[in-house]
Amino acid sequence: MDLAQRALPPMSAAPKGFSLESDLPAGFAAFYKTLHDTFTPRQRAFVESRKRVLEASQAGTLPTYLPPSEATTTDWKIELPPWAVDQRNQMTGPADEAELCVKMLNSGAPGVMLDLEDSMANEFDHTLAGIDNVVAALYGELTYEDKKRGGTVGIKESKTVTFTRVRGLHLHQAGLYDEPTSASLFDLALLVYKLDFKKLKHPLAVYIPKSESAEEALWWRDVLQTLATYKGEAKDYIKCMALCEAHPFAFQLEEFAYNLREHLIGINLGRWDYMASLIHFNLNDPAWVLPDRNTIPHDVPFFQNLRTLIPSITHKHGMLAIGGMTALYPSREDAELNERALAVLAQDKKNEAMCGMDGAWTGHPDQNAIAVAQFPEPNQLASYKPGFDPHPDMRPSVVGVGKTTEDGTRAAVRVVIRYRNGYINGKGASLLDGYMEDLATDRIYRLMIAQRIKHGVTTAAAVSKLFDEELEKLIASGKDAGTPETLREARKIGEEMITIGAFDPV
Repeated sequence: MDLAQRALPPMSAAPKGFSLESDLPAGFAAFYKTLHDTFTPRQRAFVESRKRVLEASQAGTLPTYLPPSEATTTDWKIELPPWAVDQRNQMTGPADEAELCVKMLNSGAPGVMLDLEDSMANEFDHTLAGIDNVVAALYGELTYEDKKRGGTVGIKESKTVTFTRVRGLHLHQAGLYDEPTSASLFDLALLVYKLDFKKLKHPLAVYIPKSESAEEALWWRDVLQTLATYKGEAKDYIKCMALCEAHPFAFQLEEFAYNLREHLIGINLGRWDYMASLIHFNLNDPAWVLPDRNTIPHDVPFFQNLRTLIPSITHKHGMLAIGGMTALYPSREDAELNERALAVLAQDKKNEAMCGMDGAWTGHPDQNAIAVAQFPEPNQLASYKPGFDPHPDMRPSVVGVGKTTEDGTRAAVRVVIRYRNGYINGKGASLLDGYMEDLATDRIYRLMIAQRIKHGVTTAAAVSKLFDEELEKLIASGKDAGTPETLREARKIGEEMITIGAFDPV
């Protein structure tokens, strides 16, 4: 096995001997085979197209806006469903953790996103457990055993809107056929097949991650309509929000929305994946070496320009705009950290509201009330003003932003080891030194380290030494999950992913 194969996390695969016919609900195998034959070839074509766009960008042909079209020049609008008008905060967390799902749904947040993607380990048993939890949550039947207080805790009746984020088009699911199938398709199909739509308090709502082009919206449209029709519902029954997490996608937002207009009710700025993508597409540009992540201000222009563009586009067409996740987490054990985290949260969400956003993401119940309070009720659609600039600069200079230090590189190395260690131990997101780190932030740190090596800020040898030093500190501290062996494996995988340039969101 060569270095590239060893360094890449394995593709999610069903275990040996797994059978679609006998291990999933009766009838699903025949139902899914037709979907696989129809939609997986299209998904693979998008994966190949994305590679070409990335290669072109790193060779100097950067992403840019599309020419005028019906999507951008005509007066089209959607009708926002009444159940979705207030999304001033959406709590998010991994779908395979029943306790967290119940706590989020009981938090009072206007929306909750149960995640099958970045905050969950991309492993088959986790995916199946997550889908089962989503089904139970959508029925209001999910529970957990409260170990601290005793007893069973269930979901309280509320108006909370529940979304499910499925895996993105970039991911494949192995072990079902001789060839991989689309992970997005599998997640959606199994969820829809298992659900009794009559038991839902609002139409099924999903989150679409990692889109990179307007054309991809047509894939999602066709899948959603095929599944709704199978269930005997109107073709536009399933609604969705989409995340802007890729740099090329920022130039095709309005066209994407138009292509998916029968289903799309909002666009969310997935800022951390977007930052990683921005680095990835500009990796060969010495003018785009970013400083230490936690010295980059929340209102840095490359975020702010996109943060104001998204609501301008969505409000023009009657859709919502949702802001991103604040990484610094509150703490019920550390009063000083808690006060700082909640102050940062209020500042961050107020900025998003001033940019025109209708709401944002949080991950901790203690953040909900503060987040909701920063946004006008129920949304800011009425604030839309025509005549906005539809083509702002998506690559404003980062010269003079933040600080670039060896301590920042060391901190990045430390997170890369700790995140991958958590992942090896089944955690797709981990609270590390007050920050919630998931696949997106791990990807940022790996890309930042690669940038610094490529453009002479540091060397590969110096970075390897930092990996050695931080690994020994982590083993000595004994605070992280797993064992010294899993930490060593995490260190090896993290550094090798940087060495071979494995920066796709896997």
